[in-house]
Amino acid sequence: MGKPTGFLEHGRELPKKLDPSVRIEDNKEFVLNEEFGDKINTQASRCMDCGVPFCHSGCPIGNIIPEFNDAVYRDSWEEAWNILSSTNNFPEFTGRVCPSPCESACVLGINQDPITICNIEKTIVETAYREGYAKPKTPRSRTGKTIAIIGSGPAGLAAAEQLNSAGHSVTVFERDEKVGGLLRFGIPDFKLGMDVIDRKINLMADAGVEFKVNQHIGVDVNAQQLRQEFDVVLLTGGSTVPRDLPVPGRELKGVHFAMEFLGQNNRRANDMDLKGEEIHAKDKHVVVIGGGDTGSDCVGTSNRHKAASVTQVEIMPIPPEKRPANMPWPQYPMIMKTTTSHEEGCERHWNILTKEFIGNDKGEVTGLRIADIVWQDAKPGERPGFEEVANSERVIPCDMAFLAMGFLHPEPTGVLAQLDIKLDDRGNVATDGFATNQKGVFAAGDMRTGQSLVVRCINEGRECAIAIDDFLMGNSNLEAKADSLMLSA
Repeated sequence: MGKPTGFLEHGRELPKKLDPSVRIEDNKEFVLNEEFGDKINTQASRCMDCGVPFCHSGCPIGNIIPEFNDAVYRDSWEEAWNILSSTNNFPEFTGRVCPSPCESACVLGINQDPITICNIEKTIVETAYREGYAKPKTPRSRTGKTIAIIGSGPAGLAAAEQLNSAGHSVTVFERDEKVGGLLRFGIPDFKLGMDVIDRKINLMADAGVEFKVNQHIGVDVNAQQLRQEFDVVLLTGGSTVPRDLPVPGRELKGVHFAMEFLGQNNRRANDMDLKGEEIHAKDKHVVVIGGGDTGSDCVGTSNRHKAASVTQVEIMPIPPEKRPANMPWPQYPMIMKTTTSHEEGCERHWNILTKEFIGNDKGEVTGLRIADIVWQDAKPGERPGFEEVANSERVIPCDMAFLAMGFLHPEPTGVLAQLDIKLDDRGNVATDGFATNQKGVFAAGDMRTGQSLVVRCINEGRECAIAIDDFLMGNSNLEAKADSLMLSA
């Protein structure tokens, strides 16, 4: 540990952000990390060198956090990069969009503010690119084995980099015109810019990973063809069927799934084909249905469109401000979260039941009928129910609505149907480990587990790469989590 008294001398501090009135004028990142300077070393000095670093278990990919904190404190940036990149293929992504379960598990967080792990991670990777430490992971030799990866989200990309580094020849197929999946077409540019994605993809291509875009496997190309051409097929197409809201008026013009809106805006911001009828929130009374991160992204995007008003409604109760007793440290707590998008302007309401979309004679949505609800205690073995509050029904203005209520499962048609892949009770790909019911066909990420975090998908890709490497070679030297690499834990 660089400074034993660091956590006693310094409090938690984060970089400043552009003022909301300024940052909503474009779709660029607005965290002023470059101006943070030497403060990052001070923040790294707060790491306690605790006896058992629970941040390791809090992080789904097992980042070796105390060690890279110590390296940052000592200004040993290449060492910090080597430690971080040993467990995390994409710290440039997680440093920007991860909700930081590691920080919730930080031992210092028991009675103080936790270490700024996520921002330290982002600073390490940006320094690595600037100083030339980030290089292609080129294998020393090739095995002659070939792998087709269908889907280029974080799980597919993580598996691709790991398997390529093991010497296998990897081809990643993507149905859109650029690689990245929901990293590119689901997360707004103001959180994760396309240039950041492209920078990493270029490194992977330089290392030998082949990318084929505009290849919709299961539609343009029969999936059985890939089984004939490759030794292994890996399915990482994500959980892409959104949860719908079957209420009267759902068919009205102006009611959209969140990803239709977010994906199109990323295309607009990068001068790409919008692919479909334009969805723009300028001067609209926008209602976002769903209180999670995707809903928040719709709020931020609507603010950048100069919406007349933005309202976010959630059926669940308002979360507590502080960690509740039933989610003790080191668990990741479900607490009240105010994002940068909410800071830019938004009305938020909880315990709201959406009953009907109201429209005009042109078939356009003009209002939303809602009511307040009260949740009831759940009976043993049953889900909690709710009751509508009497006389609470009302109609609020709504010219455009975005459904941000999560995803159900992967698309059962196309590639899954062509390969006759067995599904579980939830509609996800059923696996034994990562192997599907078809020999030589594997699955990882949201397609296997259901919707999850980017960081968990990276871990899925890394773990699955080990399973595939073992299947092809009889054993594997790949690491998923770097337990064997930990320097002091």
